[in-house]
Amino acid sequence: MKWRGVSETEAEPLKATLREELDERRMLMRRFVPAATQAVNDRATEEFRQGGLAQRALNVGDKAPEFSLPDARGNLVESRLLLAQGPLIVTFIRGRWCPFCCATLEAWQGKLDQVKTKGANFVAISPMSVQQCDFMRDQHKLLFPFLSDTGNKVAAQFDVAYKVPEYQQDLFKKVFINLPHVNAEDSWTLPLPATFAIAQNGMIQYSFVNEDYTLRAEPTEVLQSI
Repeated sequence: MKWRGVSETEAEPLKATLREELDERRMLMRRFVPAATQAVNDRATEEFRQGGLAQRALNVGDKAPEFSLPDARGNLVESRLLLAQGPLIVTFIRGRWCPFCCATLEAWQGKLDQVKTKGANFVAISPMSVQQCDFMRDQHKLLFPFLSDTGNKVAAQFDVAYKVPEYQQDLFKKVFINLPHVNAEDSWTLPLPATFAIAQNGMIQYSFVNEDYTLRAEPTEVLQSI
């Protein structure tokens, strides 16, 4: 399903690049999602830009915070131990309800062999509960650690967490995106689209953060930075 609620048919193969896949999903969004819904999300994105949310995030040359989070099976995953093996790629997504997040994780799933060739590890982090992460892991057949960041505590350490504006909360409720249920807490916070490549010394060597939830880091470009 390339767009939430548009088709229940089996998903088509992904495009050659994540950017192409996101372009198609954006086109479907503009075609099928009501204009009033789009206007609310566009307003939020523009307000985030005006507030410079992405500019506050950690950047290349900054020290990445260490973290320890449960994966989709409830097992703790420590960044310190992963970095002992090689570089670490970390991507933050909003949730299984976001088609752009789904495309992002599927694209990285297709790049795991290249990640391993680089001697690196890849993890995805979401504010969803462990149970919801497990649902998404199973649905998309994900083979990398998918971590549950309750309350966006780690996202906040990377300075990519934000609170959903009240008018957008109202929209989410109307379209049945129940964040308090999916995230198992009621802070109504989410992470901006963000991807970081972290060197073994803990320094960030690649950073992508954007206020626009339809834009994501291209995996090939991230891998080239390692």
